[in-house]
Amino acid sequence: MKAGTRALGVAESFRVESDAPSELGWSTVAGTVVRADRVLDGVSYRRCTVGDTDATETICRLVDDLGRPDVRYVLIGAVAPAWYNVLDLSAVYEHAQRPVLAVTFEESDGLEAGLEDAFSGAALEERLERYRQLPERRPVSVNDETVYVRSVGLESTEAADVVRGFTPEGGRPEPIRVARQAARAADTYADSLARGG
Repeated sequence: MKAGTRALGVAESFRVESDAPSELGWSTVAGTVVRADRVLDGVSYRRCTVGDTDATETICRLVDDLGRPDVRYVLIGAVAPAWYNVLDLSAVYEHAQRPVLAVTFEESDGLEAGLEDAFSGAALEERLERYRQLPERRPVSVNDETVYVRSVGLESTEAADVVRGFTPEGGRPEPIRVARQAARAADTYADSLARGG
């Protein structure tokens, strides 16, 4: 992959401060444009509602905010951020008009049991339907680690190449790693302001 190839990394940050995450309000979502040679080339922020279904729209707005036609890929660090705010990756792909890859970092039996514990009725059905429409999750070996990738707009072998191309070390693609740090920093700053710091 060429050094100047750019990807938009998306990650979020929220803190669980009670037994009812759905009552916490907002999650900070960061979008960072990062080149394959690890140069940060843009940052934007949005919020989505914890426990709601607006994360897909939030990511689409980040794409619009950044307005970067030079970005080749969108890499997202979760499929259900902000306490089961399940993403519609196909909708992000259609809006962004570029391949979308969701990269997660732990082996899992899936989210259905967790969704069934957390929601019921129409709220559960909406999330289950969206979750079941996600592309298949495939393991990808990266620098002696394994990540799990779902992709829209790319074949699985090409998606694996993209993940490896944006992961110079460790197992976390650089656009997602930087977005995660940016989201946490913004969240910490907002928290300090709220506390009068």
